[in-house]
Amino acid sequence: MKKNIIVLTALLFSVCANAQNAIGSWSLQPKVGINLATMTNDDNAKTRIGLVAGAELEYQASPLLSISAGALYSQQGCDAKFEGVDGTIMMDYVNVPILANFHVAQGLAFKVGIQPGFLTNDKIKVSANGYSAEMDLKEVYRQAGLDVDIPSVYFAIPLGVSYEYNRLVFDARYNLGLSKAMSTMGESTKHSVFQITLGYKFGL
Repeated sequence: MKKNIIVLTALLFSVCANAQNAIGSWSLQPKVGINLATMTNDDNAKTRIGLVAGAELEYQASPLLSISAGALYSQQGCDAKFEGVDGTIMMDYVNVPILANFHVAQGLAFKVGIQPGFLTNDKIKVSANGYSAEMDLKEVYRQAGLDVDIPSVYFAIPLGVSYEYNRLVFDARYNLGLSKAMSTMGESTKHSVFQITLGYKFGL
């Protein structure tokens, strides 16, 4: 009887160990999801719903800690409505999240890190009375006689939680803006982005 208990215990530990990512292992996780994005310091800014898609590479450093880095195409900016005109500030980035992932329970991880983002698109789209137009964001400010600074590199702090089940990974993050996204007339604004993705983890 004692021998059977020892065998069953060893088998149980083996199953649990296999369920976890092995120490020293690498994995790749393609993912896709949505952004709920807005911009700070603007009373007219409303949430823009955008796409986020890309992949992250992860290294399992210990049972409780993994390190990941990725590249995510991220549609950010905001929607706005002013005097009957609908507008969308479209500021899209390739974000590079570098994260420490703390595995606190089976499948559950909390994460924090730093995220540089590289601007790929900065346009504004306006719609009114059935008509719409799209222009370069800097050009709109220039035509209005205003100087605007839109940095090509933007920094944020990702804070999130993820849950993995059968290699499917549900991830929710808030990207807290660190640097200015845009500034004009002595005032600046930052991105505020809540991000939800679904990914699939492949072992390498």
